[in-house]
Amino acid sequence: MRAGLSTLNTRHCGNLRILGCCVFIGLVVSAAIASSRNPVQSPAPPGDSLSKPGPLAVGLSPKLDKADLARAMRLVADWQLGRMPAEPQYDWTWAALYAGMMSVPEQVSGDKYRRAMLLIGEKMNWQPGPRVEHADDQAVGQMYMEQYFIHGDKRMMAPMRARLDAEIATPDDPNKPLWWWCDALFMAPPVFADMTAATDDDKYVNFMAHEWDITTQLLYDPSKHLYSRDASYLNKHEKNGEKVFWSRGNGWVMGGIVRVLQELPENSPLRPRYEAQLRQMSAEALAIQGKDGLWRPGLLDADSYPLPEISGSAFMAYALAYGVNEKILDKKVYWPAVRKAWAGMLVHIYADGRLGCIQPVGARPDAFVESSSYVYGVGAFLLAGSEIYRAGQ
Repeated sequence: MRAGLSTLNTRHCGNLRILGCCVFIGLVVSAAIASSRNPVQSPAPPGDSLSKPGPLAVGLSPKLDKADLARAMRLVADWQLGRMPAEPQYDWTWAALYAGMMSVPEQVSGDKYRRAMLLIGEKMNWQPGPRVEHADDQAVGQMYMEQYFIHGDKRMMAPMRARLDAEIATPDDPNKPLWWWCDALFMAPPVFADMTAATDDDKYVNFMAHEWDITTQLLYDPSKHLYSRDASYLNKHEKNGEKVFWSRGNGWVMGGIVRVLQELPENSPLRPRYEAQLRQMSAEALAIQGKDGLWRPGLLDADSYPLPEISGSAFMAYALAYGVNEKILDKKVYWPAVRKAWAGMLVHIYADGRLGCIQPVGARPDAFVESSSYVYGVGAFLLAGSEIYRAGQ
């Protein structure tokens, strides 16, 4: 179970396990009904860029003591919470924010953010997005499952379980991987890991591992230890001749690895492969970290991108901090990089709490302005801050 949630652990509480199984037809019908009950959404923009964003915040300390970490997280989280749309949103952009909000420790602001997420889940009837096999529409399940781990209410997990069962029953398409773009590895796999933790049914993590391997075989460069965004980028290069490796896409993969590892038992036969990949990608991230502690949109051609990119940088900092906390990574080597990354992110917070330097929705490294703020970057920042906070510095 992820750090910061209730100490209740479904792997050790039989009263929360889903007992028995449903026939496949029933699950497919349930998934169809669930989809039909999705609330009608008015699409809400996940962020914006301002020509006059106002002054930057002052008084935020780069020290990693809990009081300073809490102050920065509250400032950013409260600003974002005050800008939530009236209609709850289920898509991947907002799902990353929800994950970040759920991660904030109670010592920072009580259960304020989790209660806000609980209300969103209730308004959406705990339904995923409408596309059965699309990771973008499953990412919201991370928040649903965390609420289930806290409250033990099966309403919170039943629609997502039906969705995952329907997906597992669908044969692979050899012409197109299920998770054909690398950031999908943050969106969907953690939900499958959560479901195994909730049900003690390994079919969910086994399916996850199978599909993860397919994506990795296609997109992961074993020499660079980075992922291409999708197959169309396998032979694309930066101005300096290096392959195109997108900061956000790789940051999201590292975040996905963390959130899978958080749910895998210590004796899981799957753990070694994800720990090994976290070590590989962390070593590469350390080697290319910018002097300001952050990473550029194009990871291997920093000179072509004058601004750092917060959503990718925050996920990388989150992964490095987790690796140190779990003794997967050497603290002496990696904790200074975590410190640099956190200090680097703080200088992009505005006085009102707006978090800037976040690349808008896209699929490749691109230009943007310093005031650009998007919800998934806020979610990543909160995940990073919460994991650093857990270190107890």
